[in-house]
Amino acid sequence: MNARKIIHVDMDAFYSSVEQRDDPQLRGQPVVVAWRGKRSVVCAASYEARKFGVRSAMPAVTAERLCPNAIFLPPDFSRYRAVSKSVREIFLRHTDLVEPLSLDEAYLDVTQNKTGIASATQVARTIRQQIREELNLSASAGVAENKFLAKIASDWRKPDGLFVIKPSNAIDFLTPLAVERLPGVGKVTARRLVALRVKTVGEIRNIKLSDLQDHFGRFGARLYELARGIDNNAVEPNRPTQSISAEDTFETDVLLDETDAMIRRLAEKVWQASLKESRIARTIVLKLKTAEFSIVTRSHTSVAPVSSCDELLGIALGLRERVQLGRGQKYRLVGVGLSNFRDPVVESPDNLLFR
Repeated sequence: MNARKIIHVDMDAFYSSVEQRDDPQLRGQPVVVAWRGKRSVVCAASYEARKFGVRSAMPAVTAERLCPNAIFLPPDFSRYRAVSKSVREIFLRHTDLVEPLSLDEAYLDVTQNKTGIASATQVARTIRQQIREELNLSASAGVAENKFLAKIASDWRKPDGLFVIKPSNAIDFLTPLAVERLPGVGKVTARRLVALRVKTVGEIRNIKLSDLQDHFGRFGARLYELARGIDNNAVEPNRPTQSISAEDTFETDVLLDETDAMIRRLAEKVWQASLKESRIARTIVLKLKTAEFSIVTRSHTSVAPVSSCDELLGIALGLRERVQLGRGQKYRLVGVGLSNFRDPVVESPDNLLFR
């Protein structure tokens, strides 16, 4: 069976790049796309702002402290969606197998493409050139035999870069990478791997599958495959977002009242991810795992969509008040999520209805 040819395309600093493209006075300036305010988070930062340490999902007040001369602009998502649609149309010239991840990135399966170009690398070059010439924007791309490797590759030479991981080189490429480069490996999982004397992807391959499963459950099997460059997930076109969530495990079990800071960080992360979606979530979910590994969830469905990170946080904290397992109960994990996505049919600053 021939290897698949997968491209991951990631627009460079998308929101801020659109702003700089449309206003020549912003070019070369540190642009931060965010609402001002103590509870606001950065939606995007130009590369000029990133030199000062400004990053997406960072509190806006922190960004302002790091880069006092930054130009703050409120996000204009209707404009970003329109540009994203134009980018998508370029993708579709080459293949119908396009799986959008957000407004600014997508997977493409070009194993058999519409243009008859034999090389996936050349397809990626052509797509990047068309984006530059037609939209005056830059994109980075990664080419590999599966989605996992293609996504790592697209980040390898950002911004405005192209990187290819050939099947014959995949293992050598993965071996020295830090375990944090693997999707799903956060700080807690990385620390647990370090406790097993594992710091690199190559070192994961020294652990038996059964031992990884003992330590990490179902994710152990995923680690086993990723460390070997295996990812059988197909590119799924037109798959609408069902949910967005983020969760993390505490280093030590905590009481319910001690989860505020974690819930805040997770709410900011989920809110930031939701801003890249063209569809709107109606349901907010809070997930907790007790010290005894029991799962507890609480949810709230709104008539109107959540309008800010502050509102999302408030609802998540309100859901926490509905958890009544006793004051002494301790928890090892907390998660915040959005689900029940719907297409907006009426959009204005004061009103947003659902289809």
